[in-house]
Amino acid sequence: MANVVVVGSQWGDEGKGKIVDWLSERADVVVRFQGGHNAGHTLVVDGKVYKLSLLPSGVVREGKLSIIGNGVVFDPHAFVAEARKLKEQGVEVTPERLKIAEITALILSLHRELDGFREDAASNSGTKIGTTRRGIGPAYEDKVGRRAVRVMDLADLETLPLKVDRLLTHHNALRRGFGQAEATHESIMQELTSVAAEILPYMDRVWKVLDDKRRAGERILFEGAQGTLLDIDHGTSPFVTTSNTVAGKAAAGSGVGPGVIGYVLGITKAYTTRVGEGPFPTEQKNEIGEFLGTRGHEFGVVTGRKRRCGWFDAVLVRQAVAVNGIKGIALTKLDVLDGLDEIKVCTGYRLDGETIDYLPASQGAQARVEPIYETLEGWKGTTAGARSWNDLPAQAVKYVRYIEELIGAPVALLSTSPERDDTILVTDPFQD
Repeated sequence: MANVVVVGSQWGDEGKGKIVDWLSERADVVVRFQGGHNAGHTLVVDGKVYKLSLLPSGVVREGKLSIIGNGVVFDPHAFVAEARKLKEQGVEVTPERLKIAEITALILSLHRELDGFREDAASNSGTKIGTTRRGIGPAYEDKVGRRAVRVMDLADLETLPLKVDRLLTHHNALRRGFGQAEATHESIMQELTSVAAEILPYMDRVWKVLDDKRRAGERILFEGAQGTLLDIDHGTSPFVTTSNTVAGKAAAGSGVGPGVIGYVLGITKAYTTRVGEGPFPTEQKNEIGEFLGTRGHEFGVVTGRKRRCGWFDAVLVRQAVAVNGIKGIALTKLDVLDGLDEIKVCTGYRLDGETIDYLPASQGAQARVEPIYETLEGWKGTTAGARSWNDLPAQAVKYVRYIEELIGAPVALLSTSPERDDTILVTDPFQD
C-alpha cells in the first residue's frame, strides 16, 4: 500500500480538486502540505459543487481526517469564513475531522496589505508579478525571516505581544517606505485574539498524528496547490508562488520522512493554461485560445481571473515529471479538445537558433523560446463522460499515447468531465 502525493505538473489549475476527491475515497487521511488560500479546488460531489481554497479536499467526505500541514501559510479569518460557507452547504468542519499543525505560520492583514502595496507599485513600473494579493508571499517571507506568528502562539498570551512587536518593527518600516500609515500593536493583537478561540481547537502535533496513522497502516494522500512551474525554485521565476510546489515538499511540509511517500501522481491538463504574468511559450492569443478558455471554463476558482490558454507543452511536463519523480499522470479536460480538426503539441523549443528540450532557467531566455509543434489529427466524436478506453475515439487515444511517449510517464487516470465518476482508471496510485 503506497501513500500518494498529488502535484500539478503545469502552472496549476490542472483539475487537482476532482482527482484528489476521487482518490480521497481510497484514502484515510488527506494532507494539504503547502501554499495558502490563493489557490482553489472545485469539487463536484453528487451534483453539489464545493469551492475550496484553504481546506484540504478530503474535508467534504465523512470518515476522512483532513490535515493542514506546517508547509501551509494559514489565514485564520479566511479559514473561519470557508468553514462557515461549507456549513451552509451541509459540511461540518470539526476538530475531529480537521487538524492544523501547531507550527503553521499565520497570514495577517499586514501581509495582505503589503502584497497589495507591492503589486500596485509594480504595476506602475511594469514589473507586476500578478499575485492574488492574499498575503501569501509576505507571510512566507516572515516565516523564513523567523518573525512569523504561528498557530501555537495564539495559545500563549505572554509571548504573543512580543512576537507582534517584532513583526511590526519589520512591517512598519516597509509601510513607511510605501507611504502608508503604520499598523498598531493593538490592532494586530485584536485581530489575533478575536479568532483564537475558533482556531485553537483544531491545533495539534500533526507530525505525531501522521506518524501514528502511518504505523497503523492507514493510507495518506498528500495534496499540493498550484503547479510545478509556479515553484519558487523550479518555476518560471519571478512569476511564481512563494513556496515549493513540487512533490519533495510533501514530506517537509507535513512532518513525515521522504520514505513515507510511495507514489507521485502528476495532474496534467490536456492543453496548457496559466494565470497572471510570465512566460507561456504555447499561449494562443487567437481563436484557439478563446475556444479553449470558453470550452474549458478557464477562470480562477479563487480570483475569477481569466486564464491564458494554449496548446499542450510536452517540454514543460517532461521537466515536471523529472523534478517531481512522477510515476503516472492524471490527464484532465481531454473533452475540451473534442471537435477540433487538428491539435498541436509542443515537442521542443528553439532558442537563439538552437533546438533545446528543456525550459531555460533565465527570465530573458524563457521569454525568447519559440515552440516547435507537431500537428495531430483531431477527432469528431466525444470523449466527455467516457468511462473506458473503448468509449474514446481512436484519434483521442492516439493523442493520449503520444503525450505519454513525449513526457516519459504513463497515464494512470483519465478524467473526462468534472464529475468524479467520469474517470478511467488505468493504475491505482494507492496500490503497491
